[in-house]
Amino acid sequence: MEQTPRSAPPEGPANPGLPGVNDGDTGLRLARMLASPVGVLITIPALVAAVGVGILLVGRDATRTVSDEMARRLLTSNATSVQADVAFALDQAGPVLEQLRALADPSRPVDDALVRIHDLVVGRLGVAYASVSFPDGTFRGAYLEAGRVDVQESKLGPTGTDVRRYTVASGALVPLRRETTDYDPRQRGFYRLAVATRARAWTDPYTFFATHETGITCAEPLYESREAGGGLRAVLTVDFDVGALSRYVARPALDQARSLVYTRDGTVLAYPAADRLALPRADQLLRAADLRDPALDALLASQPPTALRLSELAAPDGRYLAAVAPIGGRRAGVAVPLDWYVATLVPVRALLGPTHALERRSAIASAGALAIAVGLAIVLAWNLVRMRRQVARSRAEARSAEARARELGSYRLVARLGAGGMGEVWRAEHRLLARSAAIKLIRPDAMHDPSSAGEVHERFRREAQTLASMRSRHTIAIYDYGVTELGVFYYVMELLDGLDLESLVLRHGPQPAARVIPLLIQACASLAEAHDAGLLHRDIKPPNLFLCRAADEVDILKLLDFGIVQTVHDTAPAIPASVAPVTASIAGPTPKLTQIGAMLGTPGFMPPEQILGMPLDGRADLYALGCCAWWLLTGAELFSREAADARLLHRHIYDPIPSLAAAVPGECPPALEAVITACLAKDPARRPADARALAASLRAIATPAEAAWTAEHAEAWWRAYRPAPPAAASEVQVIMPGRTDLRPVAATSEEAIAKTLASPPPTRD
Repeated sequence: MEQTPRSAPPEGPANPGLPGVNDGDTGLRLARMLASPVGVLITIPALVAAVGVGILLVGRDATRTVSDEMARRLLTSNATSVQADVAFALDQAGPVLEQLRALADPSRPVDDALVRIHDLVVGRLGVAYASVSFPDGTFRGAYLEAGRVDVQESKLGPTGTDVRRYTVASGALVPLRRETTDYDPRQRGFYRLAVATRARAWTDPYTFFATHETGITCAEPLYESREAGGGLRAVLTVDFDVGALSRYVARPALDQARSLVYTRDGTVLAYPAADRLALPRADQLLRAADLRDPALDALLASQPPTALRLSELAAPDGRYLAAVAPIGGRRAGVAVPLDWYVATLVPVRALLGPTHALERRSAIASAGALAIAVGLAIVLAWNLVRMRRQVARSRAEARSAEARARELGSYRLVARLGAGGMGEVWRAEHRLLARSAAIKLIRPDAMHDPSSAGEVHERFRREAQTLASMRSRHTIAIYDYGVTELGVFYYVMELLDGLDLESLVLRHGPQPAARVIPLLIQACASLAEAHDAGLLHRDIKPPNLFLCRAADEVDILKLLDFGIVQTVHDTAPAIPASVAPVTASIAGPTPKLTQIGAMLGTPGFMPPEQILGMPLDGRADLYALGCCAWWLLTGAELFSREAADARLLHRHIYDPIPSLAAAVPGECPPALEAVITACLAKDPARRPADARALAASLRAIATPAEAAWTAEHAEAWWRAYRPAPPAAASEVQVIMPGRTDLRPVAATSEEAIAKTLASPPPTRD
């Protein structure tokens, strides 16, 4: 039989589209060629070279893009920061003018008036002058000079204006010098503007009388009442000059960057080197031409923006990148002209220089990568094995970390109940006792800022120790406190079943007086124990008073949130009946987290002495408790929140207390109104002596039988309310320090719990 020769091709082509060509053989030969040692030594270096060149080109573009974006982001951030700082400085005019009103009395002793004006200026960055001018030409003011605040009084005389200047030491005037000038405040632009507008107004930039520096003034006329004739009583001013405002723009965002504040017509209001400029002391505005800055000239030649804008400028000494933002809106309650701007300038060469150096280093690195390409073929397999082992080890460590993260001491986290500004609250169970509890912890991202981490830890530790020292059943109980291996601070407290007093009124309306009285008595029991230990709560408000039930007992009140508690070391001085604004300062270090003069608390529930930063005692908490009683009985706060916080605080200091009986929709016993009115007295000496005295007064109030709130009423109310069991996050609330808007959230999985506690703090821009 005839056989087919061995060398003959098989019948029919392997690829019908390409007769005579076998694609499988070609691919196999190519694979064998690339897998050979010579193929690897040639292919891998070629691939690395191609990839290296591509990465070099892409990296160069990416580097330039990233550098440009980073510079723009920094410039934008700096311009926004300076814009906010200058706006904040100008906003100081409002509170200063409000406090100057009390000093606009020519009969007030000059020592007292000048010392108080001095205190208003001390520590207010950007403010250069505060003054009171009277219609007879008398002028009293405090001014910033050589980093020190001095005061002066000037009076018009037959031979000129007699000016007496003083410095203030230990609250007393120390004479500096006496001189005669031709200064008459009535002839100055700020005085004429105030008289012409008859309202608070901002002046155009002008030069100050003595220093000849460019500045602006917020002036306000003060008139007598209609009964007194309605005449002009005084003109109040707050001044901002170039030297003072320039402190806000002295920190550059990038190397060779500079910021300034200017007007549309070229007047400079703030410049980083304004205090070192060798300019003539003439009565003329500081203009952009005086600075001899080519970049500034190019900036003024461009069209000013209506919002934050980034642009490139061409100047004789090169190109600049500029971030410009307007400073407008309402400052101190008065519309500010929209032709004020803040700008940050940086040379483009300062941005591209590091980029070019990086490109050179990238080229050198790429050449080195080509040199080691041959070695990559040898170590490639070993690296793959090592990476596989490392991935397996990382997975094992992650599983171990997840298991540890679910355990906090003897407790196991079950579901997150809520999140606040500083931490989180979780429902947990004891591993052995199966007892439910609430665990409060500081989230890792709350510790991201190193400058505030110590204070956050100290507040957390202090709150835990404060709660642990309390034995009253009306103070939330704490079971445990500790720190996990991951550095998470936590403490374990009882899990409450109910709702806070703010939610009670919002959901169910004002409460009857017969129910409010026992709730207030329970709050007094907790405060009495705290005050006996020398502790002030300082943040008594409805969200921090929790109404709950336990077993067969209902209408149990618990006091929460000792996050800003203060220890009283000294007896607080008596506060005058007529509370006047003061400025308190602290010299030297102190172990207290909050100092005298630092205002912490909730504006709608703060006593006058706490608003003014004065020393406090237990009667401050009684004032806040009186505000809470007002909320429970009326369904509204003592003073409406329609106004801004500053106005709300002002009303707590000065406004009389409204009629409680008129605000209560139901029956209000006169004795209860008298007790609450006493708690809300401006003068602490007129309030109840302590929490026990207040409780005794409340117990003495007689309630008619038909209006009584009996145990049967309370049990019926709770049966109708029927909150969800503690396992449901929708009705279990635990209030976090510093937050009044804590929102319950749904339960999360165990993986989410581990991720929350084990993950490092997120990176911030």
